[in-house]
Amino acid sequence: MLEVDDLRKHFGSIEAVRGVSFRAEKGEVLGFLGPNGAGKTTTMRMITGFLPPSSGTARVCGQDVTTDPVAVKRQLGYLPENAPAYDSMTVTDFLRFTASIRGFRGKTGRERTDKTIDTCRLDKVRHQAIATLSKGYRQRTCFAQAVLHDPPVLIMDEPTDGLDPNQKHLVREMIREMATEKTIIISTHILEEVEAICTRCVIISSGQIVANGTPAELKTMSPSGTLAETFRMLTLGKEDENHG
Repeated sequence: MLEVDDLRKHFGSIEAVRGVSFRAEKGEVLGFLGPNGAGKTTTMRMITGFLPPSSGTARVCGQDVTTDPVAVKRQLGYLPENAPAYDSMTVTDFLRFTASIRGFRGKTGRERTDKTIDTCRLDKVRHQAIATLSKGYRQRTCFAQAVLHDPPVLIMDEPTDGLDPNQKHLVREMIREMATEKTIIISTHILEEVEAICTRCVIISSGQIVANGTPAELKTMSPSGTLAETFRMLTLGKEDENHG
């Protein structure tokens, strides 16, 4: 479903992503884990076609992002970090607008919107302006626009960052419900997120993959048998150690 091959990204003399490669299949929830500045968001933006790679490529359902980024976007649902929305629109209007952009108009668009509102537990606020929503409801509204067209691949950047425990639980529950029918990639630096919902985890540090395995496999790499210690061992640079 998703193939990432030797992705690289340069910003001037800075090499932000240095040869990232991995695969993800239907039914997997892949945690893309790393410290701040590791290259997670840059990699996600290249996979989704919002940022051109300096070299390498990604294929989504067989479509190549470097040669046909529009075809890739049709197969993807993307929830970026701090996802934008039109604050003056109601939840329903925003999702109907999103549906129309995706080609669902008239009765089909209304039905698609209503189904998504139900799936994302948004009925209580469907007639509220987005500007008036709590952070949890706003995040679920942005989540809804990402899944409205029922994409086979779903990519989310920090989907629960800043949410309270109840809101996090609800978002994770929605992800689990969709996981059997989709390939889901979650970019995060929250270890709790990985242990709660991910079936496999890729750890990136300084633009390179340093580990790829199930949470249980990664835990065995540390003396204490914890994901937190494995994460520190693989991502803590010598400079950080000297100043820690």
